Amino acid sequence: MAIDPKTVIEQALREALRLEAPEFADVPIVLERPKQADHGDFSSNIALQLAKSLKTNPRQLATSLASRISADLLEKAEVAGPGFINFRLKAGAKSGIVRRIREEGASYGRGSGGPGEKVQVEFVSANPTGPLHVGHGRQAALGDAIAALLESQGHAVTREFYYNDAGAQIEKLALSVQARARGRLQGEPGGNYEGYYGESNEDIARH
Repeated sequence: MAIDPKTVIEQALREALRLEAPEFADVPIVLERPKQADHGDFSSNIALQLAKSLKTNPRQLATSLASRISADLLEKAEVAGPGFINFRLKAGAKSGIVRRIREEGASYGRGSGGPGEKVQVEFVSANPTGPLHVGHGRQAALGDAIAALLESQGHAVTREFYYNDAGAQIEKLALSVQARARGRLQGEPGGNYEGYYGESNEDIARH
């Protein structure tokens, strides 16, 4: 199975930490994509984070760590600025993700971090007592995407989508539209004091 380059770099950097500063070997390591392509494929500021605790110059620490980093898919690890470590991948490593997707097919990206755990995702609540808008569609897509992501990691997901087309709210909406159709406003005799009196209801009443 193909190996994730980011995972390999993190492991190599952590091994360098064990050799250089074993007391900090288990600190969280953050790898980011540099904003500028000429800075490499990944970058870490771990030397800047640890320099003060180790009472050393961050660039010197970064240089020492970079010299200890080795991985087959790395072209090189180089120090930049005040102490950033930039990593450049070999050309073959960049195309490795394509091979991985072909190998894993539909299972690509799936994990087992939450096998058997039940999760309920509630989303949208498209309430017809007011105008529907693009946000309702956006939240539907977002909620379903979150549910799909949880499913891909082994969770047993139940989706709950509210569209509120029955019950007390809809009854009040119907009474409000009927009142507006008769020309009655909130507070007037015959008006529905607990209803909905937005402009959208006036449009419905006219039709």
